[in-house]
Amino acid sequence: MDTPIPWHRLFGIALTDLFTDRPWRVELEKELALKSQRLDILIIERRPGAARTIDPRSLADLPDGLDTLAAHNVLTYKSQHQALDAWALDELLGHYVTYRKLLSIQANQRYAAGPDPEGEQSEPPLASDRLVPVTDFRLYAVATRLPEKLLGQLAPGVLQPTPCPGVQDLRWGGMVIRLIVLNAIASHARNAPWELFSAQLDRIRHGLRHYHPRDQGATDLLAQLYFNYRVEMPEMAYTMEDFKHDARRVWIEHIQEFDPEERDALLARMAVEDLLRVIKPEDRLRGLDPDFIKSWLRRNEH
Repeated sequence: MDTPIPWHRLFGIALTDLFTDRPWRVELEKELALKSQRLDILIIERRPGAARTIDPRSLADLPDGLDTLAAHNVLTYKSQHQALDAWALDELLGHYVTYRKLLSIQANQRYAAGPDPEGEQSEPPLASDRLVPVTDFRLYAVATRLPEKLLGQLAPGVLQPTPCPGVQDLRWGGMVIRLIVLNAIASHARNAPWELFSAQLDRIRHGLRHYHPRDQGATDLLAQLYFNYRVEMPEMAYTMEDFKHDARRVWIEHIQEFDPEERDALLARMAVEDLLRVIKPEDRLRGLDPDFIKSWLRRNEH
């Protein structure tokens, strides 16, 4: 292919949708240096004003492996074309260090500036070295395929399993990195966002059929993923008709979120016979002037 498929950006869009209406926000690109340095990394950051104590309800239905989210989460993602290797983990650790330093500088500046416009004093960093506490951070490495070479290089005991298949904790340097392998996770509706990027046909189909966008705009993600997979997997048995069926299901489930103009446009494309078939007789008369109804009945009584 002449133009690489932007799997990393699509993955970021999926996570952005996943965290809609939750206490975190996703940044696809983060400036982490005085000199411009856009990173191939994702930041899942607690929204301003969100409570420091995490409400368990905000974690409900998140895909496996994301139960340890903190205030600041640094995530690296490797598609089926990329290897998760030692260098990738070193980079992740380096990005975390830079990100923590940057946040600490910003926190100290806010504290030095005194009370904010609302009259609240910014909370100073708690650590003696003036860094934002390490407990405010989590590191994640998400890989489509099992990083066999990397795993073969690890010392015994470095990798610890979790109750979730495909999810393990990896001690790397002075941090623990949550390792999530998309081709090995449990096949469950909550893991649909992961399965969309698994690159295994049965998982992709399961993910498409159970993915529930939290934002209407994210439905376009399904179409982009489908056509990207058709380019990379021409033998893919998931046909356009299959996709159309699943896409229609998503639209039906989210039609109540459409604005009035969108609903009117959709109804205008439907045949009158189809509309009447789903409307109860008593509902058809609702809003009509009683005199009009009587007049119409007299004209059509024969």
